[in-house]
Amino acid sequence: MQPDVGAIPLIALDAVAFDTETTGLDTRAARLVQIGGVAIACGAVCPDQSFESLVDPGMPVPPESTRIHGITDEMVREAPAFASAWRSFERFRGGRPLIGYAIGFDLAIIEREVARAGIHWKRSRTLCVRTLSRIVNRDLRNHSLEALATWLGFEVTGRHQALGDAVAAAKVFTGLLPRLQAMGIRTFAEAERASLQLAREQDEQARAGWADPVARPVPQPFAAIDPFAYQHRVGDLMATPPIVIRHETSLRSAIGLMAERRVGSVLVSQGGQHSHHKGEYGILTERDVLRLLAADGERSFERRAGELASRPLISIRAQAFAYRAIGRMDRLGVRHLGVHDEKEALIGVISARDLLRLRASAAIQLDDMIDAARSGAEMAAAWASLPSVASALVAEKIEARTVAEIVSEELRAMTRRAAILAEEEMKIVGLGDPPSPYAVLVLGSAGRGESLLAADQDNAIVFKRGVPGGPEDRWFGALGGRIAAILDTAGIAYCKGGVMAKNEEWRGSLDLWRERISGWMRRSRPQDLLNIDIFFDLAPVHGERGLGETLFEGAYAYGHADAAFPLVLGERLASLPTPFTLFGGLRTEEGRIDLKRYALFPLVSAARALSIRHDIRARSTRARLEGLLERQIGNGPAIRRVLAAHELVLSLMLAQQGRDRHQGVPLSNGVEVATLPRDRRGALRTALRDLQIVPDLMHDLM
Repeated sequence: MQPDVGAIPLIALDAVAFDTETTGLDTRAARLVQIGGVAIACGAVCPDQSFESLVDPGMPVPPESTRIHGITDEMVREAPAFASAWRSFERFRGGRPLIGYAIGFDLAIIEREVARAGIHWKRSRTLCVRTLSRIVNRDLRNHSLEALATWLGFEVTGRHQALGDAVAAAKVFTGLLPRLQAMGIRTFAEAERASLQLAREQDEQARAGWADPVARPVPQPFAAIDPFAYQHRVGDLMATPPIVIRHETSLRSAIGLMAERRVGSVLVSQGGQHSHHKGEYGILTERDVLRLLAADGERSFERRAGELASRPLISIRAQAFAYRAIGRMDRLGVRHLGVHDEKEALIGVISARDLLRLRASAAIQLDDMIDAARSGAEMAAAWASLPSVASALVAEKIEARTVAEIVSEELRAMTRRAAILAEEEMKIVGLGDPPSPYAVLVLGSAGRGESLLAADQDNAIVFKRGVPGGPEDRWFGALGGRIAAILDTAGIAYCKGGVMAKNEEWRGSLDLWRERISGWMRRSRPQDLLNIDIFFDLAPVHGERGLGETLFEGAYAYGHADAAFPLVLGERLASLPTPFTLFGGLRTEEGRIDLKRYALFPLVSAARALSIRHDIRARSTRARLEGLLERQIGNGPAIRRVLAAHELVLSLMLAQQGRDRHQGVPLSNGVEVATLPRDRRGALRTALRDLQIVPDLMHDLM
């Protein structure tokens, strides 16, 4: 899927900076004499991707205009007419957004030229660097192109030539990016929204006959999407147990086994058994066999499988969604993936044949490009597809909990990739390899699999050995700092509460974490309880995940063994704020109701406390509540009503965040009540009333 332009982080934007030269400054009469453009990609100007063309204006070039840009009648006499030059420029632009300096003038010229030529032109989304510079620095007295170049530290060359001015506008844009990000303006739509708020400037330009430098975004049409690939997990489709042969097995025997079992691959390991660590295995496929026979003929038959198998085995988690397997196969050009469980033990194989029906159906919109990203900017480009996919899935009426799981999967992938890139950076700067086995953990909603689009960072690191302030701790502190910086660049903002491994309270050895958790439970201060809320949802995403799983299991066992601890967690829910006003209306601020405060927080907290109390070692709210139902604990109908309320609240929040992302509105937990259809407003009221039973449910089940 082409991501919604509005959702693309500016650092990942693929755009064209352009400029025009004309016969004059009156947009009603001026004609085009030159157009130029240069590409911008991932926060950098691409001078090797440029366009420049003179244009025959069909009229004499006034001498006063020639004195500015140097373009004479003789120079444009053999130049293409506008229609031809414009078609060439549009091929170069390739549908990318346009960036320019005082772009409203250029757009007004283009609009009149295409009208004269009878060309249908749908204006692209645009940004004006002069407007953005005023947003960033209102105290700068002079916002001319030369003044902006001096402020940002570069020299303008080729002034008053279309390509030269386009390059200068591109450099201003890339120079403004870190300043815009520091102001919280991260996406294209957020930059549009900030630009639109400078209404007075637009009014002045409109009086001069200029076009609006930024247009208000229209609703994004949804592309076709394949619900099946987003509803089914790899574990649902894999072949299990996998067929594993020993290293010394001959190729002849391996071929016979593949033919007998009608499979396209076999796995190879020393012991010939499955369920060992994925790193012990190689793979031998039917394509490998054909290449070997073509190269060596019958001599290959007696060679050992162990020396022929491909390594390392490319694998994927059983809990990953099917779209991720499709993307990984496409990206790496393979047809088989090993499948491992959360402890990285090999449990199955999935093939392109298993996924063929998905490839033949509607388009797969998310791919595996996060794992191929080489920088924060490339990660941002991969992440930018997610809002469009989430909105399309909501429109397809896919369960909101499933959509939230997909968002969480992508957030975990982003954190894992940031950790890999950060570890590479540590080696580059001379800090070496990890001094101890470790695992990167995601916490909170991402750990539960319930992330929405307003995601920020919640992460931690556990390492096998080391003391606070020691060499191991310092190394992992530096790693955590790099992880946080990469994620922030990629569009996942720093956690306002500081829950990041770069901070010492969110990293430590396994022993230190055990002490820390014990202290939180003993003291049970408000901050301790908040830490517990985040921590008990942990999921390991990188490194030796067994360390994270050990920590998760130990925390649950410790919490369950302390009978008073779940009660303390439950006490916070005894006096919840009501979502209803005195007269029965919904409690809103600026027309929005905070559904995290009034719905998600009490529901998620109750499910977590009850799962600890009854030793239900699950991460998601749904799995925790369904665990109660499976054990026949509590009032079944009441728990099912709470589950239904959870689904509705998530769907309303996802839909609102998708709309806000497209419009450049800062994402929040608030849902605009007035825009909800009447039936949805009624359903929300019912859901919020159903959630009023949460304190009683807690009391009864403790």
